Amino acid sequence: MKVQRISQDRATVMPAQKSRRLLALRRAAGASVVAAGLLLTGLAVPAEAATVYKAPLRTAVRGLIVAAEVNTGYDRDRYFGTWRDTNGDCQNTRQEVLVQESRAALSYTSRGCTASTGRWVTSWDNRVHTSASTVQIDHTVPVHEAWGSGARYWSQARRVAYYNDLGDTRTLSAQTSALNSSKQASGPEAWMPPTNRCAYIGQWVAVKIRWGLRVDSTEKAALIRYADSCPNVTLTVTRV
Repeated sequence: MKVQRISQDRATVMPAQKSRRLLALRRAAGASVVAAGLLLTGLAVPAEAATVYKAPLRTAVRGLIVAAEVNTGYDRDRYFGTWRDTNGDCQNTRQEVLVQESRAALSYTSRGCTASTGRWVTSWDNRVHTSASTVQIDHTVPVHEAWGSGARYWSQARRVAYYNDLGDTRTLSAQTSALNSSKQASGPEAWMPPTNRCAYIGQWVAVKIRWGLRVDSTEKAALIRYADSCPNVTLTVTRV
């Protein structure tokens, strides 16, 4: 979508009231561009345009809002659905992640829809996989955790968008199946990957910020403890 810009020279000679109207129009046009981009990635478009958050890791962790986790009524299939083919290319979200993360050309089982072989290096254990069947697609913040941290109050469309979020590579990733099974719905206070733990903490915090999810007190204490021992990298997150 192309946004037509107005000459700065013309704007400077217009009355203040008219200039303010033009500024409002530009902002509205920019919001339309963001919304269109979210739709193309299969995300639910919020009432207000997405905003960008930027802060050092330790600041970001301490800024997370604490609330008790409420998991009553959780039903993964009913409230989050399954992998979607949001762009109609016959590859669902699992396949899209495999395509994004493969470090070699892929082969497919049929019609170019389902990846069979490639080369994936899973970040939790630095293991190399050449068969798609040996990896699972992990939600960095598990859907059960998301439900208890605020998603239970979302619309169905927003929950499905979360489940299929391809707009930020930190939300979904290919991981060794056995490790993903051991993680299940655990947060960093109960489970951490064998390797690249600081990167994992950054990803967890980024996803919580992106989707406006809360943390419980035990989770936040663990996040602060890990973040304080990690490089204080800057997190840049587009909120949705």
